[in-house]
Amino acid sequence: MIILRTSHLKKYYGSGETQTKALDDVSLTINKGEFVAIVGSSGSGKSTLLHMMGGLDRPTEGKVAVDGKELSASNDEELTIFRRRKIGFVFQNYNLIPVLNVYENIVLPIQLDGNREDKDFVELILTTLGLTQKMNSLPNNLSGGQQQRVAIARALSSKPAIVLADEPTGNLDSKSSQDVMGLLKVSSEKFLQTIVMITHNEEIAQMADRIVRIEDGCIVGGLS
Repeated sequence: MIILRTSHLKKYYGSGETQTKALDDVSLTINKGEFVAIVGSSGSGKSTLLHMMGGLDRPTEGKVAVDGKELSASNDEELTIFRRRKIGFVFQNYNLIPVLNVYENIVLPIQLDGNREDKDFVELILTTLGLTQKMNSLPNNLSGGQQQRVAIARALSSKPAIVLADEPTGNLDSKSSQDVMGLLKVSSEKFLQTIVMITHNEEIAQMADRIVRIEDGCIVGGLS
């Protein structure tokens, strides 16, 4: 089952001789439960592609559909609600709320949507990610690796259609990076969670089910 599809996606900046083609006719499908790494050098277009997939930016041309919904057909308010319900984000800089403890950070997106968290599921995530003993701690009392685990738990807690991870190991040392990647892999398998991760690190990318390579705004490998 296809959970995410981009069709002839283009993102251009400027015009004429100064025009930059951040994405140039990118068509890609990702199936439910896949763990996909998008690999490319700096400026290749991988971050732009991730932002388009998550509805954080709008394309110049083309379409993005997540869980059967075409994102460009929504206005900004509808898109915000859809992202909160259907898309989990894991950023390089964690983006945790410093005055909320671990548990409160994890369930925040659910509460913002006016819903009550599935406590059993959140406890399962806490156990899986080794955070049970830290759930009452504030972010500034956690290591970088632990903060990234909290960010992963937050992304999983609302049972999204897809999790988008933007260089999730970028601020971590090599051991923490391996730990976080292992946890993403476990999350993908244990919760049947679809994960799309961008990275420039070939070693990290090898842990994914499929590697998609992008250069100069075009996909050059890994379409199937």
